[in-house]
Amino acid sequence: MDVTSGSAVVTGGASGLGLATARRLVGAGVPTVLLDLPRSDGAAIAADLGGKTRFVAADVTDPTGVNAALDAAEELAPLRTLVHCAGRGGAMRIVDSAGEPGSLELYESVVRVNLIGTFNALRLAATRMARNEPVEDERGVCVLTASVAAWEGQIGQLPYASAKAGIVGMTLVAARDLASKLIRVCTIAPGLFDTPILARLPEKVRDSLATMAPHPRRLGAPDEYARLALQIVDNPMLNGETIRLDGAIRMQAR
Repeated sequence: MDVTSGSAVVTGGASGLGLATARRLVGAGVPTVLLDLPRSDGAAIAADLGGKTRFVAADVTDPTGVNAALDAAEELAPLRTLVHCAGRGGAMRIVDSAGEPGSLELYESVVRVNLIGTFNALRLAATRMARNEPVEDERGVCVLTASVAAWEGQIGQLPYASAKAGIVGMTLVAARDLASKLIRVCTIAPGLFDTPILARLPEKVRDSLATMAPHPRRLGAPDEYARLALQIVDNPMLNGETIRLDGAIRMQAR
């Protein structure tokens, strides 16, 4: 699908993978709405990106907030692209260091943002796309974000790995479900990328992580994610697939 045939919404669009994707979309002339949390720099970033770029402050688990972002996109052009990058981490052990059960509250929170938030954005965006007039036999494309942790979650990543595995499991079913609406769904599963989350780590730790990938032996660049996201939108045969973007990394237990 020609990415310039409509508008796009990028969740988590104020930083990391989402911001890199938004830059690519805006650079291609696509009217783009950034959805991110109120505490983000989304408004300033949208102004800096220029073009037909808007920012909507919202939590991806909130239907009202997500719908506000979709409304903003449809004011610019028919919504045809969703790139869902919003998510969060959260470490826990099943039995903590004091011998107590791991936090159910933390587990629920991480799964809610990463998995429920993904479904919420997908269902609401797909509903808008289903009303579009087809362009080259397509109404829209949804690109979701999982993680290599879906297969090789490390100790402490139980909530995150559970949620990301849920997104992988969602992908083919969603693509089959939405096929009759002429909407495609794919997922990107990044490995270790140079995002704000990793930027908080000491340089020594970052360097150690970078060497875990066989080739290229470095952290992934957010723009490499963005390039793949736009390729998915562009290529009509990419559907129902989860694509690992990881330099052949296979994570160890810790």
